[in-house]
Amino acid sequence: MHYIADLHVHSHYARATSKDLHLTGLYTWAQIKGIDVVGTGDFTHPAWYQTLKEELTPLGNGFFKYANKPDISALSHGIRPQEREVYFCLTVEVCCIYHYDGRLRKSHHVICVPDLATADTLNKRLARFGNLSADGRPILKLSARDLLEIVLEVSPRAHLIPAHIWTPWFAILGSRSGYDSVQACFRDLTPHIFALETGLSSDPAMNWHWTDLDRYTMVSNSDAHSPRNLGREANLLDTEISYDAMFEAFKTRQGFLGTLEFFPEEGKYHLDGHRNCHICFSPEETMQHEGLCPVCKMPLTVGVLHRIHLLSDRKKPIQPKGAPGFMHIIPLPEIISEMVNKGVKTKTVAAAYAKAIHAFGNEFDLLRNVPLTEITKKLGSRYATAIQRVREGKVSRQAGYDGIYGKISVLNKTGLQSLLF
Repeated sequence: MHYIADLHVHSHYARATSKDLHLTGLYTWAQIKGIDVVGTGDFTHPAWYQTLKEELTPLGNGFFKYANKPDISALSHGIRPQEREVYFCLTVEVCCIYHYDGRLRKSHHVICVPDLATADTLNKRLARFGNLSADGRPILKLSARDLLEIVLEVSPRAHLIPAHIWTPWFAILGSRSGYDSVQACFRDLTPHIFALETGLSSDPAMNWHWTDLDRYTMVSNSDAHSPRNLGREANLLDTEISYDAMFEAFKTRQGFLGTLEFFPEEGKYHLDGHRNCHICFSPEETMQHEGLCPVCKMPLTVGVLHRIHLLSDRKKPIQPKGAPGFMHIIPLPEIISEMVNKGVKTKTVAAAYAKAIHAFGNEFDLLRNVPLTEITKKLGSRYATAIQRVREGKVSRQAGYDGIYGKISVLNKTGLQSLLF
């Protein structure tokens, strides 16, 4: 069965997240986006764990259903998606902060488990290394390698996936606190790592520049801090709907169809720079300035593209044998926002988005599958042309840097703009 999974999300117990990140919010926006399997996020937090225990019903296949299907009208803001089953997978992102080999290391990891008993056992183990009540994404005084060891000891069905592996501050290959290889991070336990999360600032093709990464499956998730951001990146699978089948697909690539990806330039750490100094550099420019900001003379934040250039051993990407492809997407509200020249959060964009979802059932079907003739018929040629350009990658790209999101545009002076206005 073909389905879409987004496993790296958060609850409202995580810092800097939306108050709408409760089960109803996740369920609602999974329906709107067209996501079949969604992570719970934050199962290490005691209050959220209790909510999951009370409100989710285990299905016996490693996934859960929302015990009482909610009336989504209160959160959907008039959006009426086509009803679909939504399955929950127990997940959490944890932050490891520790010293190793003379450096401070900081990295984020996604952990998935198949049942509440395993989650409870893992929570008790991890509580020794940090205050699980302080944040939905707990900070642990524990090395990434030792975290993986605990996960493996708790259950052979528990899995760890390093999160957004290239971002500067909190990733295993990040420029500020990471390593120069996966092996250096996980040491003797490296064979138990089978998948890596690309993050918003890279896509699989960027990772295909480095032979060392060929053995790993490249997965993608939204890291959603609000329910509206669900599915900004996601995984495409064709297996039975079960926890073990999904992870077997990640391990073997059989039944794993690939990922939906941000255009990596839209990620907020794609290029190098200093946001306070308004400096955005390519890797070559950073090297010309010896890694220092020309304004404040402090070290620049080295982004994902630069980091890949430093570590990779191929001039051009080579798709590993058996590795699936991927598709770049732009969230539909961003496309509409540009078309109508209004902010993403305006009533105008919300109304147009609701109309589009009502017409085609969910966002992913519209972005990926609906024939352009049908889009023209129900929404008009402007939508069809914009979505065609996204599907073909014919977009303008202004890259993000040092915590500032980039801008991907489907409009240009000689192309779509003349068709729209």
